[in-house]
Amino acid sequence: MVSLVLEPRRDDKRWTAVRSSAPAFVLPSGWQVDPDGTARASLRCAGTRGGTAKVTATAKAPDVAGAPDVAFTLDVSVVPYPREG
Repeated sequence: MVSLVLEPRRDDKRWTAVRSSAPAFVLPSGWQVDPDGTARASLRCAGTRGGTAKVTATAKAPDVAGAPDVAFTLDVSVVPYPREG
């Protein structure tokens, strides 16, 4: 498991969500935004299968209508450990 910590933004936007393009390989969980604007999530990786995923975090200004924009992208490669035996 890996922790993702996003620092508070310096513009008027706020972190809104984190998503994985391939939840079978990388699954975000425990999403939270602290009162100071820091956002946190845990990334759990499948240990039995290999693959890739793009983990994206979105942000938007709270008083503006519309969908949030992707503000951060993390490319993740999952490589399974070799099995003994």
